[in-house]
Amino acid sequence: MPGSKAASGKCDKRTGHPWGAGQGFPAGNSAPATGEGAAAQRCMTRGRGALLALALLAQASAAVAYLDHAGAGVLRYAETRFGPPAPPRILRWQQQHPPAGSLQALLEAVNAQANSVPAVADAEHWQQAEYWATPVEFVGSNGGDCEDYAIAKYLELRAAGVPVERLRLTYVRALSGQRIENHMVLAYYASPAAEPLILDNLNPRVLPVSQRADLVPVFSFNDEDSGRAGVPMVRRWRDLQQRLLAEREL
Repeated sequence: MPGSKAASGKCDKRTGHPWGAGQGFPAGNSAPATGEGAAAQRCMTRGRGALLALALLAQASAAVAYLDHAGAGVLRYAETRFGPPAPPRILRWQQQHPPAGSLQALLEAVNAQANSVPAVADAEHWQQAEYWATPVEFVGSNGGDCEDYAIAKYLELRAAGVPVERLRLTYVRALSGQRIENHMVLAYYASPAAEPLILDNLNPRVLPVSQRADLVPVFSFNDEDSGRAGVPMVRRWRDLQQRLLAEREL
């Protein structure tokens, strides 16, 4: 595991804190190559590589609500891959409509809905070191890790009409006692200068980041970052986009 000393995040000039909505570290930023810095650098590299591949995900934006409207084809596909329990899981997800009310209620409902899926490490669940699941895979298989929770929440809120500029998938260092773990959360910004609210599978409450001292931001991104040049393609984002499009056609 990385060391226990937390490095401070880079401050956004508009907000004065490291969680600014413009916080997408340029490719030239790097952390020390050993210890905690090496782990953070791997995390940052993963996030930077995701930016260009998000262009592919944006191509599937018309399909972000497909899980909430999954038809017979998706249910058959889920049952074939994950067994008879998969269709009822997806149907239960569909029945949990986001509340028509305050934004806070929407965020809390989406956070709780995704967090109801059990947490399972990729190595155990998918027999891969790293796998980013579509929402159908996440819900149908009844398991996922931090990226899967964050991605499912991101797509669910986008489908509910939340503007893309208010959402950022954010890599963090999660502090737990003497340990620091690489982690992903979803950050919601009411405005670019606003303090974000954090949707996280490690904490059931949607809290402002000032109440999440256990999280140190490393890198964040959303669909709007997909046009940045000089970022290598990441296989798992390409695979995710392909699976999203394939599921859309079921």
